[in-house]
Amino acid sequence: MKRVANYLAKGAEAVAVAMLAAMFLAFIIQIVFRYALNFPVGWTHELSIVLWIWLVLWGAAFVLRENEEIRFDLIYGAVGDGTRRIMCLVTAAGLVGLYLVSLPAVVDYVAFMRVQRTAYMKIRFDWLYVIYVIFAVAAIARYLWLGWRALKGGAPEAFDPTKANSGV
Repeated sequence: MKRVANYLAKGAEAVAVAMLAAMFLAFIIQIVFRYALNFPVGWTHELSIVLWIWLVLWGAAFVLRENEEIRFDLIYGAVGDGTRRIMCLVTAAGLVGLYLVSLPAVVDYVAFMRVQRTAYMKIRFDWLYVIYVIFAVAAIARYLWLGWRALKGGAPEAFDPTKANSGV
């Protein structure tokens, strides 16, 4: 099971890398067309925006690890294991509840957006926004798992400022 999870994690990272590479390539094409050829094109800008939206939500759903999420480290690291477990349970319950309550409306909105298309590439907006539905379902699954782990006695790892890095 762990081997499959590692394979899926590497695949998710590869998809994120491919999106970032495509976004960079579109950016370079945009610069060349605008400044070298004096022929501005709009599709490169549109593609960059679409890929940015997908990259951020894909990364948050499948690439970002739990210990890399944003939290109030000063408070979180100053409390004991039991308090961190309670904080994790409250956070998990709140986020799962919010995502579950909003999910039907989000799905309806995404389905409704199939009637509109982007200006240059004519991408249907439901295909553009479906990544949010994927992100929301992944977030629900992640926080159910984190909440279950905390409920069973697994306290989230304490923040250690000596191990913090810039992410580079």
